[in-house]
Amino acid sequence: MIRSILDNDLYKFTMQMAVLELFPDAVAEYRFINRGAQRFTADLVSELRRVIDEDISALFLKDDEYRWLKAECAYFKPMYLEYLRNYRFDPSEVRVCLTRDNDLDLRISGPWHKTILWEIVLMAAVSELYFNTAEEQCNDSSRMQPEGYVTAGYGSFIWEIGRELEAAECTFSDFGTRRRRSFEIHEQVVRTLVKLKSFSGTSNVFLAMLYGTRPIGTVGHEWFMGNSALVGLRNANLFALENWAGIYKGELGIALSDTFGSEAFFANFNLKLSKLYDGVRHDSGDPLRFADRVIEHYRSLGIDPLKKIIVFSDSLHAREAVRIREHCRGRIHCTFGIGTSLTNNPEFFRLSPPLNMVIKLHAVNGIPVVKLSDDEGKETGDIEALRVAHYIFGRKGPDK
Repeated sequence: MIRSILDNDLYKFTMQMAVLELFPDAVAEYRFINRGAQRFTADLVSELRRVIDEDISALFLKDDEYRWLKAECAYFKPMYLEYLRNYRFDPSEVRVCLTRDNDLDLRISGPWHKTILWEIVLMAAVSELYFNTAEEQCNDSSRMQPEGYVTAGYGSFIWEIGRELEAAECTFSDFGTRRRRSFEIHEQVVRTLVKLKSFSGTSNVFLAMLYGTRPIGTVGHEWFMGNSALVGLRNANLFALENWAGIYKGELGIALSDTFGSEAFFANFNLKLSKLYDGVRHDSGDPLRFADRVIEHYRSLGIDPLKKIIVFSDSLHAREAVRIREHCRGRIHCTFGIGTSLTNNPEFFRLSPPLNMVIKLHAVNGIPVVKLSDDEGKETGDIEALRVAHYIFGRKGPDK
């Protein structure tokens, strides 16, 4: 299910190094949020607890993995690699139970630099466990087990998606670890797509190592959310981007734009940062309007947009990526991080769609944190903290 300590997204490790260096004493709390209609069972919770206590807790960085990271990810400092070599998941940091309405109450708490690695592995485990159960009720017998998926043509299905993207000159990568159907499906996706020139890599570090492709990722929303609690909310984007640049010195230079809404981001994305960062990542809101806004921002600062890039990563499928590519063509470079539609495609698995779930940072040092985004449905955080944040960023009045 979780095959290695590196069976995780790259940005969890890059953020872990930054947290360890700048905020070593910070304490974090994360919470699971189910945005979908699917519900869970006591058996699933029991097996998830076993996976946490026995399987995930046994993971450690192996010598060949250590050597590969050192060679392929030069931005990781020697001290961090030694830290990771000694890292072990602590099951006592995770609490999980079933609610009265058969949802999951899953919470993670402990030192930020330790708990930061739980999010992706827990989501991948929850997803795989869910479909191990759900597929027993699926009346399409050819798709009941991971082996069945492959023989039913999932590899061919993904190959056609990749060919469609390549034909449209869309450079893309796999961002599908967290909601994957299973590890076997995820591995099949990377093994298939790595044959394409337009495939730039995968966010999954273990699969990047296994298939000789590039590990892809920079920074996630939790970096900005954590900085908002530890440094300040009003200009949290500025603090987070400055702190990131201080750690990575220009490496990993894609700025995530929507944690508190893109307009708050652009207000902080000054000339220095706009020149320093290679580009920005879009993760909510209308992608075409966002592209226009980014181009306008760069031009207002006297920066040629064709020297910058946008990474689009908001619930993408191939047709949407092609549409965005045409909109950006000749105006600004773009690339695509595609997740669930690669590793758990709802068109292929039409009888049992993927889970719509997240695990988000909820508090740092007891201070509630929020994510506002450019989509109202993606807001997360304590209700009162959200109200304050909306007011501070001028999105809503104090009583809304």
